[in-house]
Amino acid sequence: MTGARAILKMLELHGVKHVFGLPGETTIGWYKEWQEASDIEYVLTRDERTASFAAESYAKVTGRPCVLEAPSPGVTHCTPGITEAYLSSVPVIFFSSDIPVNQDKKHGLTGVDQTALYASICKESFHLSKVQDIPFMMRRAFRVATSGRPAPVHIRVPINVFHEKAVLSDLYAEPEYQHYPAHRPVANHGKVREAIDVLLAAKKPVIVCGQGALISKATDAVLKLAETLQIPVGTTTPGKGTIPETHPLALRVIGARGGMEYSNGYVHDADTVFFIGTNTDSSGTDHWKLYGDPKSKTFLHLDIAEAHIGNNFPVKVGLVGDARATLDYMNEILEADHGEVARDLVDLTEMKRTALNAVFNSNIPMPAGTVSPVKLSQALDTILPTNAIVTSEPGVSAIYPSALLSVREAGRRYITNYSMGALGYSVPAGIGAAYASDGPIISFTGDGSLAFVLGDFETIKRSGKNVTVILTRNDTYGWIRGEAILLDDVDAPWMTDFGAVDYLKVAEGFGFQTARITSEDQIEAVLRDAIENPGASFIEMMVPSQDQIVPFVPPWVRAAKEKKLPYFY
Repeated sequence: MTGARAILKMLELHGVKHVFGLPGETTIGWYKEWQEASDIEYVLTRDERTASFAAESYAKVTGRPCVLEAPSPGVTHCTPGITEAYLSSVPVIFFSSDIPVNQDKKHGLTGVDQTALYASICKESFHLSKVQDIPFMMRRAFRVATSGRPAPVHIRVPINVFHEKAVLSDLYAEPEYQHYPAHRPVANHGKVREAIDVLLAAKKPVIVCGQGALISKATDAVLKLAETLQIPVGTTTPGKGTIPETHPLALRVIGARGGMEYSNGYVHDADTVFFIGTNTDSSGTDHWKLYGDPKSKTFLHLDIAEAHIGNNFPVKVGLVGDARATLDYMNEILEADHGEVARDLVDLTEMKRTALNAVFNSNIPMPAGTVSPVKLSQALDTILPTNAIVTSEPGVSAIYPSALLSVREAGRRYITNYSMGALGYSVPAGIGAAYASDGPIISFTGDGSLAFVLGDFETIKRSGKNVTVILTRNDTYGWIRGEAILLDDVDAPWMTDFGAVDYLKVAEGFGFQTARITSEDQIEAVLRDAIENPGASFIEMMVPSQDQIVPFVPPWVRAAKEKKLPYFY
């Protein structure tokens, strides 16, 4: 069979249902076979960057590796999504077509060393030069991408490979690599027992879950441990949803990207911190200041990636293993060896309610012409269906829902890109999530980010999916403006502000149902109307820039207090 047919067959054997991409001359041979021989749905986007972010989001929601493809002229455009996937431990199988082998050495148009380009942001980067190698290379790609710390794998396919033929006798897949994590190693048993002893001796312990806990689908195991030992559970922003945020032991989000004063204060005052599936990065730890003096407390760390353990905080016990499998074993030991553990009941419900109500009822006056993003998040939290997925990206569009939306059913219900943090993520992530689930999709974006992806409004409209894009608009790169004014004392950040655009007209041109919120009393009705619309919806709301009303970012809040500026925290 041809190389094109072989690739399609191997994808089918691995259970692939969707591929995200954009066409190019170097891939026509693949599309020809695709149309004739495969039912895999091709999701055509208008930008390779969109396709890469959509694939990353799809993989997060489905728990399966997602397939991305791009032609040689646009191969560099996929680096934002692949980088986010690499840093977020998300398996993407990325095919990039190419001009014939060694034609780049003749300066053939679009020729670049794709293998070297992606080697630093993929677990492996292959150069596929023979049809005979396709079954082996694709089994390896899925195996590498889904094992250990999941991550993208890049496969470079020269144009001639799609057309060439070979007799193939090894067309089979390894079923365990259709999902991730493919394997669940348990951490060293002796260290598991050491960790239990530390937790039993702790006076005020806390569990902090990163997105590794979501990747491992460790919700039940985390809850069982937390309930047995009555340990509160906080999450990083990417880990939001590891446990239901309405649970009595849920602290909700902590850190510098949506952590509130009560939750950050609680983990700061803990005597023992158990990290689960987090790389303890700068945003999740308020630039490593969140826990105070590291010498004043005890740290435990469980992660599949040994390089993360003890990287930023001195650990008393480091556990290298799958989060769910290791916690399951920990819970078994607790039940077998310690029976009924006597712990005072901890219920954070009232503390959370008081903190949230203080924000919701703060009634900080908004600058003229703007509406409170707090009220937007509050209304959405009230009406959001349980099967909805919310996507967001760095900036004002993410900070408020990160802090204020409640994930009531555990899982990947809230998708962010806080591993790399590039702009232009939320709308493509919404596209990926729409193909990965049946519920409505809410994509929070800012006008700085929206300009990156307006072309893919056509993709949303063509999909027929229930996607609502909410633009929290302030006509500036608000995060950079806030950073400059609040922390660097820049009086007039000339590099952040841009001209106004009639975004409603733009969205209407793509066929979206549109609405503009200009007052708080409109918010709930507009949101309900959009969510109930089975197709594409767009909502615009003017909001203050981050230097006018300071959101839940601890260093900014500290600056706001000094400068006597209004803030939420």
